[in-house]
Amino acid sequence: MTRPQDPIRFRPGRRACLGGLAALLALGAPVPALARAPALTFDELYAAYGVLGLEFSDKVKLLTGKTVSIRGFMAPPLKAEAQFFVLSEIPMALCPFCSSDADWPDNIVVVYLGRRQTFTQPNQMIEVTGRLERGSWIDPETGFVSQLRLREARYATV
Repeated sequence: MTRPQDPIRFRPGRRACLGGLAALLALGAPVPALARAPALTFDELYAAYGVLGLEFSDKVKLLTGKTVSIRGFMAPPLKAEAQFFVLSEIPMALCPFCSSDADWPDNIVVVYLGRRQTFTQPNQMIEVTGRLERGSWIDPETGFVSQLRLREARYATV
């Protein structure tokens, strides 16, 4: 008596999976995100401070225009309905741009939200993800000057 053979089962290997992924990318098909946005820290924002002011780091220059994430603390917003806030390296009881110092601090980033979110307490660490912009820019609504910004951003408590 002969025994029926087991059906042949297809078990894709690593090369087959990578080939399929490459084919999807070549066709322009949407592919789920496989990795998180590159992370920045406040220590990585600037390379030096010289007579011309702060110089952006190579990492910031490389990631400009790309989606990044950074952890910090939300400074108290200008108004409750604002769609932007300042992310600072340390918790702040006062807004950092209300100080008398005209120089741009090296430990803040302006965050423009993609949609309104409820603001958090200033002592709650958050992680912000958004598209990185660099260079001097004046907000036409508030007149606030910034050097680094995250656009279309969102955040969550850590």
